[in-house]
Amino acid sequence: MFNYEEWANPEYLWLLLVIPALIIWYWFRHRKMEPELIFSGNKVFQDMPKSSKTYLSHLLFVLRLLVLSLLIIALARPQSVSSKQNINIEGIDIVMALDVSSSMLARDLKPNRLEAAKAVSKDFISKRPNDRVGLVIFSGEAFTQVPLTTDHQMIYSLFSEIKSGIIEDGTAIGDGLATSVSRLKDSQAISKVIILLTDGVNNSGSLDPRSAAELAKLYGIRVYTIGVGTQGYAPYPMQTPFGVQMQNVEVQIDEELLKQIAEKTGGQYFRAQDNTSLKAIYNEIDQLEKSKIDIQEFKKKHERFMPFALWALGLFVLEVLLKFMVFRKFP
Repeated sequence: MFNYEEWANPEYLWLLLVIPALIIWYWFRHRKMEPELIFSGNKVFQDMPKSSKTYLSHLLFVLRLLVLSLLIIALARPQSVSSKQNINIEGIDIVMALDVSSSMLARDLKPNRLEAAKAVSKDFISKRPNDRVGLVIFSGEAFTQVPLTTDHQMIYSLFSEIKSGIIEDGTAIGDGLATSVSRLKDSQAISKVIILLTDGVNNSGSLDPRSAAELAKLYGIRVYTIGVGTQGYAPYPMQTPFGVQMQNVEVQIDEELLKQIAEKTGGQYFRAQDNTSLKAIYNEIDQLEKSKIDIQEFKKKHERFMPFALWALGLFVLEVLLKFMVFRKFP
């Protein structure tokens, strides 16, 4: 009828163990009891059948057990619980700034840096259903591919359109960061984040990356920077008179700049040298930037012992009436 958590004094329920003990005592007591009469002989009574009243007299004991059981349950104070939850989920606004310069075609990540970054970014977004996400791409210039939105399916579909060469080549880290800041500066989210991924050195654009980092700091935007590429040299597909051939090119990442941007805005810098480390970096950022979930739970308990007490009182009155009016014993 009730769960254990819905009893105010559940320890009293152990008293119910007295009930089977009383039944056993009653059975042994009445099995040996015979009526005693002062009479010269009792042969005349031996073959007389017992009346129904004799059997019904045990009803008094049954009523007494019911009264005792109901009183024990009332002492344990059964309760019903009504609860209500208010859940408030505040998502985080995230802009992903992705380098699409030609160097992102290097194949130290599989199948190349750009495709690996797109795949891991999509997986990252799928884990954050409550967040608004935007997408900025940059190389020699920067533009917004997707403004902040909760329509993640749209973002997935537009990821397929991102290719190296769709905008002027180069690495304009400052412009990419500033464009991302412009998408977040008016956001009212409790947390505003930019994840900037690049594999090169700032060599184009109109805005210095450090100035863009100051803007991010001004608007309370945290920037996580990711340098993608192996140490030393990486295989890169080069167009030659004999077709596309793989050549090793030097990996140049301005790690010092990326560290400064992250530190200035309260973020972190990461280096991804392969697919596994890149996925691990996004998983770590996912853990660092968890959505805030506030759960307020209200519980109200209602006492339910009164019906048991009233039933116990009613059965006790019935037992007394039967004892003195129906099953009355004469001396």
